Amino acid sequence: MFVLDKRGRPLQPCTSARARQLLKKGRAAVHRRTPFVIRLKDRTIDESEVDGVELGTDPGSRHTGVAVFTAKAGERRARYAIRLDHRGAQIRRKMGQRAAYRRGRRSRNLRYRKPRFANRTRPQGWLPPSLRHRVATTVSWIDRLCRWAPVRAVHLERVAFDTHALSAGRSLDGAEYQHGTLHGAEVREYLLAKWGRRCAYCGLSDVPLNLDHIHPRSLGGSDRVSNLTLACVPCNQAKGNQLVEDFLARKPKLLAAILAQAKVPLRDAAAVQSTRWALWQELDARLPTHVASGGRTKWNRTRNRLPKSHTLDALAVGKLDTVTETVSAVLVAGCAGRGTHTRTRTDRHGFPRLRLPRQKRFFGYATGDLVTALVPTGKKQGTYTGRVAVRASGYFNVTTAHGTVEDLNHRHVRLLQRGDGYAYTFRNESSRPEAVFSPA
Repeated sequence: MFVLDKRGRPLQPCTSARARQLLKKGRAAVHRRTPFVIRLKDRTIDESEVDGVELGTDPGSRHTGVAVFTAKAGERRARYAIRLDHRGAQIRRKMGQRAAYRRGRRSRNLRYRKPRFANRTRPQGWLPPSLRHRVATTVSWIDRLCRWAPVRAVHLERVAFDTHALSAGRSLDGAEYQHGTLHGAEVREYLLAKWGRRCAYCGLSDVPLNLDHIHPRSLGGSDRVSNLTLACVPCNQAKGNQLVEDFLARKPKLLAAILAQAKVPLRDAAAVQSTRWALWQELDARLPTHVASGGRTKWNRTRNRLPKSHTLDALAVGKLDTVTETVSAVLVAGCAGRGTHTRTRTDRHGFPRLRLPRQKRFFGYATGDLVTALVPTGKKQGTYTGRVAVRASGYFNVTTAHGTVEDLNHRHVRLLQRGDGYAYTFRNESSRPEAVFSPA
């Protein structure tokens, strides 16, 4: 748990049992519910011993893992783990809808509007909104953690694999992939991400996987990544040097899917590659930032026998010897937004059918706030804790982990935490073993 002194400055994190003791004795007060932060009433940072913590960050296209840990002599002990769920795909879809609306307006019989697409300029380092969102969200959370914990440094995966070099038709044994401890890690990680860490022919996961040439080398197939896939040992042996068309002659749908997937660029990997450098520049301006590659992260994770997850990847980023402690529960922070600017709802033809109120706060509450509702009597008697959806009538809906309870009077509602644009849940740390490569 995160701990602040009585002036709001971060102290060394403590265990949940220690936090309960401090709260029970009246020495601390709850500063924030999620993530849980307490504030001591009788201590300042000058009277405390603060060793500091470090952050590990594993940027992803859909999820980003952040791990808070203590590091000493190459040994890391996890203290907290957060998984950020991005909404870049939703932003991209909304931007596409907006572009379609604008194209439609240009073709209608409306007043002439001078085209603006030819005189727009983009500043250096510009990123599309869907990618800029990933960078801004990660930086925002690291700034938050710096307010709650004494962060000394950040470890970041700056590169995972060079998608340009992989797709340029070069041999896998060229100068870019010299033999060594991390030999071939980038190619394998690329294929694991592209094919979903499962056999392309039978769909099995959590089994040893081989690199397989879709078009066999003995029949003229190349070593380009677009000709490589993953196959479990039985499927790899059964296929041998057959053409994939002959091997899957009785499964035309699977054959078409494999051939289509082989040609599809790894969009998520390209998005991550575009944002890693921007993220590194943002973090390096704030804290000492140590960078590493995805190949080293995987090597560290494999040596320490850790399952595959974004938060454990964040714990294994950079130079380390051992990981002696992990966390069992991960805070999942999903980007839910802060509502919408539109004040109308439209029907299927685009005409407004419902006018929304101009204000967003009623009786001191806004949609998205974390509240607890204590209903003393009636059919809905009980205590409900969750996110509130407000109405001007004063009867609110509260969404809990077990469902939504409707029409609760605002007099029974008590505020726990203001909405901050995120939806919080907890999940157990991944216990799924990582897909591994067996010797071909």
